[in-house]
Amino acid sequence: MLDIRLIRDHPELVERSLARRQDEASLESIIAADEARRELVQRVDELRAERNEASRRIGEAKRRGDDAEEQMQAVRELGETLAAAEHELREADARLEAQLVQLPNIVADDVPDGGEEASAELRSVGQQPTFDFDVRDHLDLGTSLGIIDMERAARTSGSRFAYLLGDAARLQYALVQLALDRLGSRGFIPVVPPVLVREEAMWGTGFFPTDRNQIYRTELDELYLVGTSEVPLAALHMEEILDADELPLRYAGVSSCFRREAGAAGKDTRGIFRVHQFDKVEMFSFTRPEDSADEHEFMVSCEEQLLGELGLHYRVINIAAGDLGASAAKKYDLEAWLPSQERYRELTSCSNCTDYQARRLRAPMRRAGEKQTEFVHTLNGTAIAIGRMLIALLETHQQADGSVAVPECLHAFGAPTVLAPGAAVTAG
Repeated sequence: MLDIRLIRDHPELVERSLARRQDEASLESIIAADEARRELVQRVDELRAERNEASRRIGEAKRRGDDAEEQMQAVRELGETLAAAEHELREADARLEAQLVQLPNIVADDVPDGGEEASAELRSVGQQPTFDFDVRDHLDLGTSLGIIDMERAARTSGSRFAYLLGDAARLQYALVQLALDRLGSRGFIPVVPPVLVREEAMWGTGFFPTDRNQIYRTELDELYLVGTSEVPLAALHMEEILDADELPLRYAGVSSCFRREAGAAGKDTRGIFRVHQFDKVEMFSFTRPEDSADEHEFMVSCEEQLLGELGLHYRVINIAAGDLGASAAKKYDLEAWLPSQERYRELTSCSNCTDYQARRLRAPMRRAGEKQTEFVHTLNGTAIAIGRMLIALLETHQQADGSVAVPECLHAFGAPTVLAPGAAVTAG
């Protein structure tokens, strides 16, 4: 959520950011709602002062032994008027906040203008894999290896679900262990967070209202299944005052994630690229405002370390303003080359949300010796998204005989050295 003072004092900055996002939202109604609220604040303050003065006069009258009934009646009437004004103020606060939460974050200066096609490649890393045999896609490979079963999953749960069997399951947990090991050495605390959260956590992270149609909801308990552990990790310090000297606080969340993929009919329907349930290791950082740009680059370096060790060819993209999510001021995507598609596809991303989420989550920090607080900056980034990482590994490291060589960095964490036909056990 944006600071109303920013909108009040620098509307041109906010309007310029909205234009860069290709967002047609108007500030007129927000400015009007803010002015109405400020008038009510002044009215409430005046009424409180009048009531206090009237109460003082009652005290003086009683000390003199005078009849104070008239003054007491005036205080009662002032109290009723004040209560009505306070009620109006609460409603005005709610109306203003309801409009503020619709606005996206301010776009960083170094983000490219334009839509998706304007996103800028910053660098390409590694060699594009070449093959002297016909390349197979991840589903053909996984099916022939007996480690991915989409047909049985469809019978069990419907489309966009998968069973990962045998060595695929071992590979999944090896990837998780690899990520936790590398992130742990760089200051991230492992966390297994809850994946069912209250509505406040969804609003606080900015997934509501914009992404509500992508979220699964449990009707009886009024809880929501998260699409990323970014949500519970951000809410970990909701309504807490953090010590600036203890920042950054870095967390690595391991969780299952759930997305309805509404609006994705006919898009990436083959295989496990776009599914309703997947597991992920997510990085999340609470940091001081002056450190967040450097923290963003640091988190991207963590993602690049993992992709490099796994032997993947990838590129880093600075996402254009028109393609940013509401919470992000700046986002990098890391896209891996998928041989079967002969193109780059998003494997991980990393976003700097500045103070946008912290303001909604009411998560400030206090510097040593200061009475005033200020909002922290929050950042999130995917370390490992299991499904997409499996796709990239299977396709990049496939062999002519249908086997797949497993990167050496995973062997110590329980992964096999090679995925070979007949090695996995499936139900008949």
